[in-house]
Amino acid sequence: MHKNITKLLAGIACLCAFGIATPSFADAPAKTEAATTTAVAAPAVTPVPDAAPAAAAPAPAAAAAAPAAAPVANKGDTSFMMISTLLVILMTIPGLALFYGGLVRSKNMLSVLMQVFMVFALVIVLWCIYGYSIAFTEKNAFFGGFDRLFLNGIWDPAKGTFAAAATFSKGVVIPEFVFVAFQGTFAAITCALIVGAFAERAKFAAVLAFVVLWFTFAYLPAAHMVWFWTGPDLITNAATSASEALKAGWIWQKGALDFAGGTVVHINAAVAGLVGAIMIGKRVGYGRESMAPHSLTMTMIGASLLWVGWFGFNAGSSLEAGDVAALAFVNTLLATAAATLSWVFGEWIGKGKPSMLGGASGAVAGLVAITPAAGFVGPMGGLVMGLLAGIVCLWGVNGLKRLIGADDSLDVFGVHGVGGILGALLTGVFAAPQLGGQGIFDYVTNKMSADPYSIGHQVWVQAQAVGTTIIWSAVVSVIAYKLVDIVIGLRVPEEEEREGLDITSHGEQAYHG
Repeated sequence: MHKNITKLLAGIACLCAFGIATPSFADAPAKTEAATTTAVAAPAVTPVPDAAPAAAAPAPAAAAAAPAAAPVANKGDTSFMMISTLLVILMTIPGLALFYGGLVRSKNMLSVLMQVFMVFALVIVLWCIYGYSIAFTEKNAFFGGFDRLFLNGIWDPAKGTFAAAATFSKGVVIPEFVFVAFQGTFAAITCALIVGAFAERAKFAAVLAFVVLWFTFAYLPAAHMVWFWTGPDLITNAATSASEALKAGWIWQKGALDFAGGTVVHINAAVAGLVGAIMIGKRVGYGRESMAPHSLTMTMIGASLLWVGWFGFNAGSSLEAGDVAALAFVNTLLATAAATLSWVFGEWIGKGKPSMLGGASGAVAGLVAITPAAGFVGPMGGLVMGLLAGIVCLWGVNGLKRLIGADDSLDVFGVHGVGGILGALLTGVFAAPQLGGQGIFDYVTNKMSADPYSIGHQVWVQAQAVGTTIIWSAVVSVIAYKLVDIVIGLRVPEEEEREGLDITSHGEQAYHG
């Protein structure tokens, strides 16, 4: 009876979260679109576009009033983005699931796999119902509107046409449905990252209810603030540049650089995970009993899948198959390798032995740190960022973790929080042209800005983006955890925790015999 009540309350909590979210955006004005394109995510300033618009030929007088033809998506770019989307799915299921699953005790293996799998599925559904619209349509600097509620308006049955999404190059678009799917996978993996912080002790129903609340009130505003703009095609002079900037997200307007999610994904999720670890409390026996990973083999497989999938995550964030995608690809390869080396050698020097866990953790640290910088910094900047990420995140899961005193089960904050903050700040440094970076792109002149790049100013802007993300995520997380605790309860009983969540929560075992 108690379990039935818990399930009912969980369902009510989910419905309430959606019901609360809906009225707050009911007054959204209709979105204004340019031709068939919709506003998309992008860093505040972007690297050199992969394809500059062709010069317009003089038109005959009779055709002067004819409307310009709408851009058509390139099949190569479309294929590239669909493959990138599949790679991000691979990162989560099975990559993240196996990485986390190997790190817990065998009695909790299936519970972690189940949480990651179900969170992914839940968020994708919510994304297509209302999440995409709130994140990537125009309303104000913090939230989008409901123009794309239920993905409405992307397919026009009257005209028989599909809408397209703008990219970082004028006149270059991709199918909006592809953009929806790509960004949906980002939302899903972000929410799934959180569960590693309170693994082995949280109620399954509580995890799902929390994810609904946090996704709605933390992830969606962060994505809108950092990535929303109306695209480059309407920018023709200084006046239109200023007017279009005012329609963008709040952090975008400040000029923050976040190529693929250092703030939106990693810092955002890490803060939520740390708050959860503190509010749920430490695992039974923490600090007294062995809680060693039960299968570093699974963890290594998961880390490898994460590394492979991350090429879709970072290179795909260019939205085009071109030079910037290639730069992000190389940086993802190099920075990750560098972080793996620095973590393992740092551990080897400090503890006397190199470990497989250290290698896998170092790789993830490098991937996290290069995420906001992937398309902005040169390869040598990426190399330095990777080397620093391995050492700094090694401290994050040891020294910083002891200072905080929380039982962050799988070191979500030590790797994703510390690595995300480091990467976001260093993006402001190594994006500088004098250090091999891409600098600032001016869409008015459609070439690199002639203004000198200020490292100090850009790092300050990056710090504001980091601080905003930390505060927003922390406040939403505290409220969401508290609401879920009141309605459902966050933690399983002690006897269920000792027996293991595989049996007590799911009635299954990962291993037999």
